[in-house]
Amino acid sequence: MQVVNCYCCSRKIFDSCCEPYLLGTKKTTTAEELMRSRYSAFATQQADYLVSTTHFSTRKNHHKKDILEWATTNKWLKLEVLNTTETTVEFKAYYQDTSGQKYIHHEFSTFKKENENWYYVDGRF
Repeated sequence: MQVVNCYCCSRKIFDSCCEPYLLGTKKTTTAEELMRSRYSAFATQQADYLVSTTHFSTRKNHHKKDILEWATTNKWLKLEVLNTTETTVEFKAYYQDTSGQKYIHHEFSTFKKENENWYYVDGRF
């Protein structure tokens, strides 16, 4: 079995960091954990997880096909968490497109906890 560092840049091993969230065997307990697991979902092309962890009020704006296309057409390089509160996370996601061009996605995200589950609501770029 190959040991893989977690894509979320937590300095932990993937199978003991974000993978249990992606597999549904563990629930996130903070907005930051959800955001990190969502980054790992982009890196591993887990569109179902991204849809299911998007809040019901904004889910209609996030289509699985579009999510999967963005996840697969980019190589996810690094995640940098800049600031967190109980319900917000500011981060930079570094990625590279198929032409080799590198980008930084800088987002201030809002999260909401309902029925013991955390959800991504929206983000400002």
